[in-house]
Amino acid sequence: MGTTGGRLLGMILKGYPRISESFISSEILLLESLGVPMEIYSLRRPRESFVHPHVRGIKAGVTYIPEYVLPNLGAIIRSNSELAREIGCRYAWCFRRAIARAFSLRKTATIRHFLQAGHLARTKLSNPAVGHIHAHFCHTPASVAFFASELTGLPFSFTAHAKDIYTSDAEQLVRKIGAARFVVTCNRYNARFLSAAAENGGCSTPIHTIYHGIDTGYFTFAAPSTPAPPYRILSVGRLVAKKGYDDLLRALAILDRSGLGFCFTHIGTGDLSETITRMARECGLDGKVRFMGTLAHDSVISHYRDAHCFVLASKVAGNGDRDGIPNVLVEAMACGVPVVSTHVSAIPELVEDRSTGLLVPPGDPSAMAGAIREVLIGSPAARERAARARAKVETEFDNRKCVLKLHALFQRVLNSDENRSLLSE
Repeated sequence: MGTTGGRLLGMILKGYPRISESFISSEILLLESLGVPMEIYSLRRPRESFVHPHVRGIKAGVTYIPEYVLPNLGAIIRSNSELAREIGCRYAWCFRRAIARAFSLRKTATIRHFLQAGHLARTKLSNPAVGHIHAHFCHTPASVAFFASELTGLPFSFTAHAKDIYTSDAEQLVRKIGAARFVVTCNRYNARFLSAAAENGGCSTPIHTIYHGIDTGYFTFAAPSTPAPPYRILSVGRLVAKKGYDDLLRALAILDRSGLGFCFTHIGTGDLSETITRMARECGLDGKVRFMGTLAHDSVISHYRDAHCFVLASKVAGNGDRDGIPNVLVEAMACGVPVVSTHVSAIPELVEDRSTGLLVPPGDPSAMAGAIREVLIGSPAARERAARARAKVETEFDNRKCVLKLHALFQRVLNSDENRSLLSE
């Protein structure tokens, strides 16, 4: 069973597999290749009809935990009742704490998370081979992991990403950090935020910065060609407020009015699909923009290869949501596409202004239009930045290097003799 003393890692995910979270499935595959056996516990079934090819190489079994209580009431009540009989007072103590927290937060979701954790504990975590629980995202998955840890005595950890950090209740975030064995996050900007929250809450939990990285062999480099009109501008991302597609469309309208010949392609879907599509028409960009929806990775790479410029107009949304380091920026840079983005969150950790790309202030369509024009017209400088961008990705964002740090953390906890579920005693 590899390098973990025969113990399994239980990985709690909000959904699996997900096209927009290929970094998680890539991480799982790499951890398995390093000898970490695991089981995947998903709180949601896949919503896409296709998966990334590397998902097929993952050996871990997948268990789908009921997403909602009422449609699965019988199974959830049965498993929680069996667990309550098995651990007695511990279940009652944990349940009272969950009820108190639900009343304090005025959120029934807390009870759902507790019942999901109880179901998971009874059906899967009684396996004595499971030695540690890890959740991706510090909202729902970490809540389930928190309760599962309370119920079973197994230690847990979680990886925090972007929206899950900045839209979480501060007190609950600190509670989860304090209970976790360790916390991982995917950039230094997040780590500073989490460390400050932990310090204010009196927590000493270690917080580790580990970039997701990408498969640099899959996203191969091709030096950018000399662009010519109509210039091909590309963006990949969810159509949500923090991605700034309203600002990007205004920037494109500025370029259109200036007489620049271009076509713009967007890949992705999201809650603002209708709004952004309508805005494109209102900006007079009919015939110049294409909304492609969700595409498989092979198709996305073809669009990277074809693009003269990749743009992401990230900003902080009204609810505090923001990007960390969007993987699509790493992918575009790896492929040799000159990139334009904004000074938001951790993006400057990847895109160094005028060294590996161009950065502009968020919410400034005029500055964004100027940067896009500079990339398209000033091609020699853009080609030099693209070469430096690829070198940065290879040095700091190669997922085979990044995952070694995560592997060391899991190896340590899975080899600990303390990591045994109370249900297996």
